[in-house]
This record gives sequence, structure tokens and C-alpha cells, in this order.
Amino acid sequence: MPYLGGEETVRELRRALSNPNVQSDPLRYRNTILKVIRTMSQGVDVSGLFSEMVKACATVDVVQKKLVYVFLCSYATLNPELSLLVINTLRKDCQDPNPMVRSLALRNMTNLRLPSLVEYVEQPLTAGLRDRAACVRRVAVLGWAKLHNLHPSSEIDAAVVNELYSLLRDPDPVVMVNCLRALEEILKEEGGIAINKPITHHLLNRLKECDIWGQSEVLRVLQRYRPQSEDELFDILSLLDSFLVSPHPPVMAATLSLFLSISSNLPVISLAALERVSGPLLAACGSGSREMRFAAVCHIQLLLRSVPGLLGPHYKRFFCGYAEPAYIKERKMQVLVELVNDENVAMILDELKGYCTDVNTDTAQAAISAIGRIGRSYSDRCLQILTGLLGLKQDHITSAVVQTMRDLVWVCPQCSDTVCLALDGCEETLQDIQGRQALLWLLGVYGERISTAPYTLEVLIDRVRSEASLGIKMELLTATMRLFLCRPAETQDMLGRLLHYCIEEETDMCVRDQALLYYRLLHCGIEKTREVLQGRRSDPSLGVLIGRPAKPVSQWARCFNTLEPLSQGAVEAESDSRGSPEHVTYNSKPNADLSDTLSCSHIEEVHSGSDSAMRCSDSSTNVLASSIAAPLSLSLSPAVSPEDFEHLWLQRQALHTERGAEKIEEGIKVILNQQPKDDDALRQFLTILITVLNTLSSEKD
Repeated sequence: MPYLGGEETVRELRRALSNPNVQSDPLRYRNTILKVIRTMSQGVDVSGLFSEMVKACATVDVVQKKLVYVFLCSYATLNPELSLLVINTLRKDCQDPNPMVRSLALRNMTNLRLPSLVEYVEQPLTAGLRDRAACVRRVAVLGWAKLHNLHPSSEIDAAVVNELYSLLRDPDPVVMVNCLRALEEILKEEGGIAINKPITHHLLNRLKECDIWGQSEVLRVLQRYRPQSEDELFDILSLLDSFLVSPHPPVMAATLSLFLSISSNLPVISLAALERVSGPLLAACGSGSREMRFAAVCHIQLLLRSVPGLLGPHYKRFFCGYAEPAYIKERKMQVLVELVNDENVAMILDELKGYCTDVNTDTAQAAISAIGRIGRSYSDRCLQILTGLLGLKQDHITSAVVQTMRDLVWVCPQCSDTVCLALDGCEETLQDIQGRQALLWLLGVYGERISTAPYTLEVLIDRVRSEASLGIKMELLTATMRLFLCRPAETQDMLGRLLHYCIEEETDMCVRDQALLYYRLLHCGIEKTREVLQGRRSDPSLGVLIGRPAKPVSQWARCFNTLEPLSQGAVEAESDSRGSPEHVTYNSKPNADLSDTLSCSHIEEVHSGSDSAMRCSDSSTNVLASSIAAPLSLSLSPAVSPEDFEHLWLQRQALHTERGAEKIEEGIKVILNQQPKDDDALRQFLTILITVLNTLSSEKD
């Protein structure tokens, strides 16, 4: 038979399936069906064999039935009419004395996923709920959930829902858990299964009978229940206490999530539960599965928000292994930063110093950043390590060190003298954009303490024409302006050349506008320029890492045992792309009208040559006053969807166009009134122009 063939392969398989000699030999017939499944798994379209495979499902061989059902479920949607031929065989199998055959028939009957077959499936599923075999009841319960998923808009019969509720007390624990899942799916629009006191206590008493995933499912559903008294609360906590230290991480995490949910008003109980799970979480950090280790470390970061010193004695468990992936190493280093204290700071810094020369550049830069965060509390030790790393003269290390120093002096201004001394000569190694931006910021803010600052900037200004990064150009403008204020004699000439290039030759409007802003600012005087550019140089209010107040558990309890901790770092996120640390974002009002924020044309400009005085409407005055009172900024999380934004923007554009046409028409009328009566040609032209404007306005309406 041709390997991975097309039509020839299908024809040969059809001949084999239709051969009476093959059909009379059960083993050969099964092997032929197996060849069909193998060909299908290799990507060959064998849907043309559907009718032959339908005939093959009428057999007592369970293995052959399974193979045929795999084929039928794969191609049923392509042959909905022929699939009706399978229903009779499946319904007959649902009455087979063998429970395995009955469950197999029920499972594949619901896996056909054909709306036209729903009426034939409901009766076998209802009978399956009362079947004497547990394996059939398991399949029947999940079959109703599949049926509801096939028709989400249709309502399941109330008798079926009551039957599922009654099966919560089924002696088989898997049937009980499947009922929970099915009811959650069927009653999703009503908020899920109704959890009351009898159901809660029944599920808790049978929790030990369930497997790992069954226990996790039951504990997840029980989070919606609220105890009616304090005695009931402590009874539930007593039942859950043994599961809190379960060796299985999913059960432990689900139990802790339930603990935090029902004891949210008892912070002492919540903190005690966090201490109990520290052992299982540490054990999960040593799991053989990388995914399990990563999830455990991420959830430990959540715990450290409320109990910072919880795992302090076990800090060595978070030292990185050589073969660990970079994403686990970075999270472990973040945990090490949280566990630093006077006793272990030397060992942690020594460990992080070794990671700074890792072959993976991301790991090395993350280690340098971690040292910088520790430097907020132990600045002298960390600056000594960072200064030594500059001597390695490696691009990615130098870049990360300069960025870390920039962030460190912003939080701890007392480190500025050491940082200024360490920057000498590092501009020769820096190649990436973020590192050069950080260096420019330091040269601009602390240029009076760095002797080589004017010469470094002059070299960059001479190469500005070949500079591709807009961020570098804008940061270079700011740094040169700041350096000019403290060292004018050395900077005046290069500043003039830079402003001339950015205003006259630069093609990017952002750089050009910033240069124009600085040029006009210099015309206002040195004092005004100094007042604008020489703001604060640090932000000590960010505080240090040691001794930070613990956050309440309620702030993060809702996201425990979810995917959210895996996508968010527990430490403060520091942007790598920003050039200056003093950027401040203002939170815009969530319900602000977009048309107000987009309004830029309320203030009218009147040319100096006009005889009329400048007049502003009341709305323009209000907008101007509000803009002075509260700085305008762009919001990172817009309050409207992209579609709404486009709709509102087009509305504003149309409104501005109409207003502009009205103003033009008013201006033309004024000109008509002022023109001499004998200038008929001009008056005729303006009259035609007014007619055109009116026509355009009427067409738009």
C-alpha cells in the first residue's frame, strides 16, 4: 500500500473493507480498520470510507468498536446524514449486558456533536443516569453537560437537573464529582450549582474518597459557600486541616484558597493557614516538573506580600540550579530579594553575583536588577558589586548595571557620588538603547559631578545624524539642556548645534517639537528653564525593602490558585524601555467623556494682524482652566473599546469640520460686507463658494 498516498490509498482500503474474505476473518478485519485509523492519523482524508466504517461498528469485538468510534466521531460533522445510520447501532449497544460497551456507546453518542441527533440521545442518557454500573453513570452525567454545550440556548429538563442533584449522593465518588462539573456547566447562567449547608457538609465528609482532581474540584466549588455561624466555620476548618498539608500541590492550593475565602474576616486564621502551607509549597519548589516549580514559586511570592519573613530561614531553597530555565531563575531571584535580611544578605548577594555572568543574558540582567533592588537597603555592598561588574566590559552587563544605578540613585540619592565615579569610561561599552538612555539621564542630572560629561555628550551630538533611535535623540536633548544649566561655558556650542539640527533637519516631529520647546523655553530666561528642567532628582518616598508593612491577605486572596500569579511579578515592575525614572502618570477619570479629552480646538487663535481682539468662549476658558489645574496625560487603560473610540473620534472630526465650515462662511460674509460694491467678480466668486459649502453641508445631513 502506498505510504501517505491519496485516492489510491483510499480505494485500496475500501476494497479491503468490502472484501468478504477479510470480513469473515475478525483479525484481518480489525487490522484493516487499524490501517484506516493509522492513515487518518497521518493526515490523509479517508472520509470517503464512512459508509464502510458504519457497517464495521456492528460487531461484538470491543477493540474494533473503539477503533470505529474514533473514526466516526472524527468525520461525523462531514457526513451528518450517514451518521444517522450509526444511531441505531449505538442505541442497541446502550442496552448491551456488558457495562463497558454501554458506557462506550453513550460516550461516543454524545461525541458525535450533531444537533440533528439530540432527540435520539436524550433517552439513552436519561436511562444511563439510573444504570447499575458506575462507569455508565459517569459517562451519562458528563453526556448531559456535552448536550447542553451543543445547545447552550436550550434549557435542560428540570427533572434531569433534579436527577443530577440526587446523584451528588451517589456511592461512587467519580459520579459525584462529575455531577458537580455537569451542574456547573448546565446552570452557568444561574450562577452554578446551589451550594447549601447539607450539600457542603456532604461533600466535605466524602472528600477523602475522591482522587486528587476530584478533591480540587470539590474545594473550588465550595468557595461560594459562607458558614452561617462561627461554630460551623471552625468545624469546616477542622475538616480541611489535613488537606492543608497535602503532599499533592493542587489539593493544597485549593484548600488554602478555600481557607482564605471562608475566613476572610478572621485574619489570624488566614495567617496561620499561610504558615501551615509553607512546607508543602517549599516541597513543590523542588518538584521534578518545571511547570510545578514555576507555579509554586509564583504563589510563594503572593504569600510573602502578607508574611515577608515567612520563608526567611529557607532562603537557600531558592538558589538557582544550573539547568533550570530562565523564567524560573528570574522568579527565584525575585523571591531572594524579598527574603533579604541582615543575617543572609552577604550570602544572597554572593549568589546573585555569580548569576550576573550567566550565559543567558536575560538571567544575567535579572540578577543585576535584583542586586539593585537589594541596594535600596544595603547600598554600599551592592554598589561595590555593581562597580566591579562594570570592569568586565561586556555590553549586556554594562547596560544592566547603568540602568540599575540610574534606578538606585532615584530611590537612594546618597549613592550618587559613588555612581558618578563609576560611570567614567562606560560609554565605550554601551551599545543597546536602554543602557545609553540611562547613561544620558545620569549625565544630565549629575553632570556637574562627572568631569567627562560634556565630552561624552559632544561625541554623541556629533553622531546624531546617524542615530536611529528617537528615544536616544530625545534623551540627548534633555541631558544637554540640563548640563547647559550647570556648565554653560562647556555646553553652549554643542547645545546650539544640537538644537539647530533637531529643528531644521530632523524629520521626526516628536524630536523636532521637543527641540522647539527647549528653544522657546530658553527665550523665556535661564531661571524659567531651570525651574522646568531641574526638578527633583530622586524619590525617597519609594522606601526600602526591609521593614515594609505587610499587605492584608484580602488584597491577593482572590487570585490565589489561578493563572494570575503566573503572569504578574510580585515585586514592583520596572519598565526597561523608559529613559527617565521621573515620568509620572496621572490616572484619568474612568467615566470621563472622550469628547472632552479629545477637544483641542476650543481655544481660537486670532492673527496679530487682525483688528478684532482675541476672544474665547466660556467652554474654552473652562477647558483651559481645567488643563492648568490637572495635567493632561494618556491613560494606559482606556475606558472605551477601540470601536467606541473610533466612533467618537469620527463624530468629533465631523463636528470640527462643520464648525470650520461655519466659521469660513461667517468670514466670507464679513468680507462681502466690507468689499466695495463695484467688485462684482470677487462678490460672485464668494457667493459661489458659499453655495458650495451649503451643498456639502446638506449632503452630509
